[in-house]
Amino acid sequence: MRRWPIRIRLTAAFTVLMALVLLGVGFATVTHTRSSLDSSITEALTYRLRDLQPVAGAPVPELSGISRDTGEQVLDPAGRVIASSPEVAGTALLSPAELASAHGGLLLADHAAAGTVDGPARIAAGPTGDGSRTAVVAVTLSDRDTAVAGLRRELLIAFPLVLLAAGVGAYLLAAFALRPVERMRGRAAALTASTSERLPLPPARDKISRLGTTFNDLLDRLHAALKRERRFVADASHELRTPLSLLTTELELALRRPRTAHELTTALGSALEETERLSRLAQDLLLLARSDQTDTPAPPDTVVELRPALESVITRYRTAVREHDVILDCAAGLSVRADPDDLDRAVSNLIDNALRHGGPPIIVIGCPASGEAADAVTITVGDHGPGFDPDFLPRAFERFTRADNARSGGGTGLGLAIVAALAGRNGGHATAANQPDRGSAVTITLPAPPTSGRP
Repeated sequence: MRRWPIRIRLTAAFTVLMALVLLGVGFATVTHTRSSLDSSITEALTYRLRDLQPVAGAPVPELSGISRDTGEQVLDPAGRVIASSPEVAGTALLSPAELASAHGGLLLADHAAAGTVDGPARIAAGPTGDGSRTAVVAVTLSDRDTAVAGLRRELLIAFPLVLLAAGVGAYLLAAFALRPVERMRGRAAALTASTSERLPLPPARDKISRLGTTFNDLLDRLHAALKRERRFVADASHELRTPLSLLTTELELALRRPRTAHELTTALGSALEETERLSRLAQDLLLLARSDQTDTPAPPDTVVELRPALESVITRYRTAVREHDVILDCAAGLSVRADPDDLDRAVSNLIDNALRHGGPPIIVIGCPASGEAADAVTITVGDHGPGFDPDFLPRAFERFTRADNARSGGGTGLGLAIVAALAGRNGGHATAANQPDRGSAVTITLPAPPTSGRP
């Protein structure tokens, strides 16, 4: 049945359930009708016996009978027939055991036959007033059996028709209920990567509507991801084209005519710079691609002491800039759960950006997070430059995105994107903002270990 279409399965399930209900209703109806007729027959038979008991006590009872479906007898204590209606003349209707029981009180019994009374009969017997005789009344049960049999035949004819109508109705109802699903399927089959259409939703707020809404949300996410990947490929191609073009030009110029050793060395040095730029770009793209493979990465188990890690990064820059151009402000005892290489690269990228596009002094601040992120640590790199363009802030961490004042400063526009990817890969996140009355600030929030010390 699992391979059947859902419409057929729904119809079959409803039909089987309906058949069971009809079977139960039919059985209950027949049983109740038979019981009601039995009660009516017993009640009428008991009334007739009460009418007969005074007559049976007369010296010479006269029993003429009522109809061919009813018989009456009067028996003495020995079981001999004293008086009888024509329908049950001859043999006594009660056995000796039944006679003894009837002599002590009311007796009700069903017999397969009773004289010339049609079919099986029900017998009621009881003593007369003085207890010297027993009055017996018999009534046929063939009318009851005929009525029950007729009702059973009618139900056997009507219920299959009702079941057939219910099955057809269930099939049509299932088809109508699944029509929105078929419309969504048809629309989904026609969707392409370049279309912005979505699945049609039924007006009812039911599970099918919620399913369609879920699929439309999924399509929106896939469409956005596709646009993002297309833009990523286009931007990467654009960034790769410049160093490749320069590299090609350098090599072509070097081969155009005989060169001196100094000219060849200069050309090879320039080609090496472009090659290194291509290598860095390829590594950056590989890092971003790997960061996209996991949606919600768990923080690593490595615990890094924050202040020594930040001092190690800043020490490298102090050899190239003045000592007070990069300032560290981090409390001792703070730790984060992060990969040491990822932390080093993220902070290095932020300092690079601050030195290139901001202004000294560059302040690196490490402190416990506050508010809802109380179990985390923040690392903020701020500068004293012009700050971010307000229009650039919402997309500061997008790939290949650069502010207008940074477009002439080189770079690929991947620095902040890599910072965000590294933070996300370690279970954190990155934010960017402008500081009041001074430059920009980029903050990385990373999870703290459970036993991290707090000042």
